[in-house]
Amino acid sequence: MTAFDTSKSAALYEEARKVMPGGNTRHTVFRVPHQVYAERGEGCRIIDIDGNSRIDAVGNFTSLIHGYGCEAIRVAAREQLEKGFCFGMATPGEVALSQLLVERLPSVEHVRYTNSGTEAVMNTIKVARAFTGRAKIAKCEGAYHGTFDVAETSQEARPENWGDIDEPKSVATAAGTPQGVLDDVIVIPFNNVEVAERILRAKGNDLAAVLVDVMPNRAGLVPASPEFLQMLRTVTQEIGALLIFDEVITFRLGYNGAQGHYGINPDLTALGKIIGGGFPIGAVAGRRDVMAVYDPSIGSPKVQHGGTFSANPMSMVAGLACMEALTPACFDHLDALGDYFQTQMQALLDELGLEAQITGLGSLRRIHLTRSELSDFRSTVLANAEGARKVVQLSRILFDEGVIIAANGLICFSTVMSFADVDEIVMAFRRALPRLE
Repeated sequence: MTAFDTSKSAALYEEARKVMPGGNTRHTVFRVPHQVYAERGEGCRIIDIDGNSRIDAVGNFTSLIHGYGCEAIRVAAREQLEKGFCFGMATPGEVALSQLLVERLPSVEHVRYTNSGTEAVMNTIKVARAFTGRAKIAKCEGAYHGTFDVAETSQEARPENWGDIDEPKSVATAAGTPQGVLDDVIVIPFNNVEVAERILRAKGNDLAAVLVDVMPNRAGLVPASPEFLQMLRTVTQEIGALLIFDEVITFRLGYNGAQGHYGINPDLTALGKIIGGGFPIGAVAGRRDVMAVYDPSIGSPKVQHGGTFSANPMSMVAGLACMEALTPACFDHLDALGDYFQTQMQALLDELGLEAQITGLGSLRRIHLTRSELSDFRSTVLANAEGARKVVQLSRILFDEGVIIAANGLICFSTVMSFADVDEIVMAFRRALPRLE
């Protein structure tokens, strides 16, 4: 904060520093010289406590697929609020939302709720271990699956510690991670069919599951190749391990999620974000026989699971309203917005003569300040050694220009956006890109 900054956000940040570490409780929204505090949302825009309006092109990190103020969600939440916002009992909303998810995901027969995507991934791993009687899991290098110590292994690996591509090392993300945790995580290279298959088959007798995000954001938002996913499906079936899709983010890629896009049915799916309509939520979903490890109706279950706010009625009814409003036509609109952005941005990048590209599918896109071919985490890290710093700078400049994107360049679109909004976003890029240093 400068001596001349008299904004309400600057003053509030000084108060926040007294009661929170660094004045922050979510690293993803931390800003320098100070955080900016939201007051309200309207459509696809956020208005901060100083009255500044910005286009939200990250949607609370992909969770707000209908933007702000979706009337169906507002009505459902208001009605439930009057009835009660949490109970020590089951509620009808959890049945209705589960029925919708089962209908949309061919791989899913049963659903169980948590309060975040991180918790959902944690539980898929617990379920896989209970079902198979094995301890180890495999995951793709660089993929983010929340803050659970097992799932976050190697999400921040770097050239100095990630090892040879033929045998990637399991690298701790959080300081103090026990070596025993790392020993139970087998790291495979994303989109490398030959190497990944060899590793999985060599470890097959010990593997409970393979965890995969088919378009991992922090690994570059590069889509998985169909061949890679088909290999994972075939190998896991042959070695007796479960295939887990982390669709916390990618469920927004289509009416039937990313698994519908690829035509592959995993054994378990972790869900979150959009299925809560803006309220906290996570879900474990999968085959009936696998999910039976939770079943208390047949005696003491193999996996105990409660959670004071799991399946809370506010999230259930808001999520149901959100998902019911998310029709096939909505996905057509989101795909069109993403494709339009891709075309307009690539034309702008070519016009400015910048070494840059856009990755992603549908309503999820990401800008990289490199033209190098990106296929996995390592290629993204190596190609973006200098570009990553500039993308962070770009996100800050865009914020001042009235557009919010993630610090790593992630952009997502919501159903309330128009092509005019996309034009406004591209114009902000036009103003921001020449200012990079």
